[in-house]
Amino acid sequence: MKAIGLTRYLPIDNPESLVDIDIDKPQPTGHDILVKVEAISVNPVDYKVRAPKDTVEKTPRVLGWDAAGTVEAVGPDVTLFKAGDPVFYAGSITRPGANSEFHLVDERIVGRKPASLDFTHAAALPLTAITAWEALFARLGVSPQGEDAGKSVLIVGGAGGVGSIGIQLAKQLAKLTVIATASRPASAKWAKDLGADHIVDHFGDMPAQLKALGFEQVDYVLIFNDTDRHFPAAAAVIKPQGGIATIVENEKPVPVELLKAKSAAFHWEFMFTRSMFGTPDMIEQHKLLTEVARLIDAGVLRTTVGENLGKINAENLRRAHRLLEEGRAIGKLVLTGF
Repeated sequence: MKAIGLTRYLPIDNPESLVDIDIDKPQPTGHDILVKVEAISVNPVDYKVRAPKDTVEKTPRVLGWDAAGTVEAVGPDVTLFKAGDPVFYAGSITRPGANSEFHLVDERIVGRKPASLDFTHAAALPLTAITAWEALFARLGVSPQGEDAGKSVLIVGGAGGVGSIGIQLAKQLAKLTVIATASRPASAKWAKDLGADHIVDHFGDMPAQLKALGFEQVDYVLIFNDTDRHFPAAAAVIKPQGGIATIVENEKPVPVELLKAKSAAFHWEFMFTRSMFGTPDMIEQHKLLTEVARLIDAGVLRTTVGENLGKINAENLRRAHRLLEEGRAIGKLVLTGF
């Protein structure tokens, strides 16, 4: 079967950084389903895993952690899906990725594709929806039923993939006042169109900009862009007993001591935790994606596709990685078909 993989970890401008390959078609066992991949989307985790290093793989490594497709076959322990079902999912970072014609994934982290979306628009959602949902509702403890209505959240990186769905969850479900960051007119418009009430520039003085908008402090902060750069500002604007959640790994120590006087909480969110450790509650991600699909079909949430880069091949995937590395993507980058 066709796939895109790597054996060496190279700069994205090197044509060998991602190459078209042919590998054996896998067969499902246990709780796995075999999915015929129809569309994928690309996330920062892809280029971070691919980042240059000295490691050389003995067999090609396939990346890709966002996909939509059709169930081709199921393992003997599968109860949630059958052949022919349309599905969407993010998969597990500890297993081969979805940049291939067929892909194995555990049924417990898969959802049925929203009926109102084609595969391309569905593929944009799983990783970012799981990440934003877990960060806002599981980590920060915000009510998805609107019980915290009227409270405020600052979303750093509002026009990125996670920010694009995070704005919607915070506004449509939690009923929060949403302040999103964006640094360009196009990204600011994107965030506003998704439901952000206010926009601030994350390259500027965020505390001063928030104060000018009438926000001395905010109840919650979601950092979806550069923890090292933005944590001090987040700590400055968080309310006493508020909460900050980040999804971006740090390079320097995070100065959590800035939160002590406020008794403010700090959370990490990593959407691969459940699949990586095989936690007893892995099926919560199936339930989460099922609810996201319901909300999409009900018109409460919308897909976050920013650009369709064409067919699933090495050339187009290298282009997607490059756009994400340069920080120029708005919404999600998707690819469709082989």
